[in-house]
Amino acid sequence: MAKKAKKRRYSKGAAKRVGRAMKKRKSGTLKSGRSGKKVKSRKQAIAIGLSEARKKGAKVPKKRSKKKSRRA
Repeated sequence: MAKKAKKRRYSKGAAKRVGRAMKKRKSGTLKSGRSGKKVKSRKQAIAIGLSEARKKGAKVPKKRSKKKSRRA
């Protein structure tokens, strides 16, 4: 049997946005939206890049919903 072609989750444009955000973080010029503080976290830089890509209409999966904590 032939292997099934995998569908691309993120578009090339989204990858470019994330790459650009990572470069900005490395040079120390990436800032968070609301507070305007410098971003030091790698995960936060990726999140900023993906949100920019979403705003521009690139193919990016929807954000995961936050899990609600259960109280006994």
